Amino acid sequence: MKQIDIDDELYQYIASNTQSIGESASTILRRLLNLSGEKIQTASVELNQNNQTAITTNTLSTSEQVDKPTNVKVPDVVTPVKQKSANVFNILNKEELAMQKGVVGRFLFILSAFYRTHKTDFSAVLEIKGRDRVYFATSKEDLINSGSSMNPKNIIDSEYWVMTNSNTTRKKMMLHEVALCLGYSAEQAEKIRDYL
Repeated sequence: MKQIDIDDELYQYIASNTQSIGESASTILRRLLNLSGEKIQTASVELNQNNQTAITTNTLSTSEQVDKPTNVKVPDVVTPVKQKSANVFNILNKEELAMQKGVVGRFLFILSAFYRTHKTDFSAVLEIKGRDRVYFATSKEDLINSGSSMNPKNIIDSEYWVMTNSNTTRKKMMLHEVALCLGYSAEQAEKIRDYL
C-alpha cells in the first residue's frame, strides 16, 4: 500500500475525469496516462487536515477484481452543462483586482470582466450617458468628439472605449448602471460598485 499527497487542483482534475460511479483514482489515472498491466491498483482518496489530498493504493491481481461490476455503460462523449446565464462574479478575481493600478485600473478591469462575460449584450452600455457626456463609445474619436477632457481608455480586449476623466463616485455609478443594463439585480449592482 502506497500513499501520495496531491494538491486540490490535481484532485479536481482527476475527479472531473470520472466516467462511472465508484471509479477509483488509480483507474482514472491509468486511463488518462494510457497505462495497462496485469496488476490493477485501486485507490482511496481522502482529504487530510492540511487540506491536501491523500491517495492510498492497493495492488490487486486481476482475479481479485472479478467481483467488481463490468457492465457499466459509459457515454463516449460527456458534454458539460452550460450555465443558463453568464455571471461576472464567476470571473472577477479580487486578488487580480487589488493588483490593478489605482481606481482607473480597477475600473477598466471590472469593465473588461463584464465584456468577457457578456460579449453579445455589451453594446447596451452605449446607452449609458450623463447629462452632457457620453460615457461609452466604440472608438476613441467618438468619445473625444463628444466632449472635452474625456481621457478615453480602451476596455481591455474589447472594441469599446470608456470616459475615465470623472471622480470615483461617478465611476461607481457607471459600474452600477452597466450591471443593471446587463441584467444584474440592484443588490448585485451594489456589490459590483463596491469592488471599485
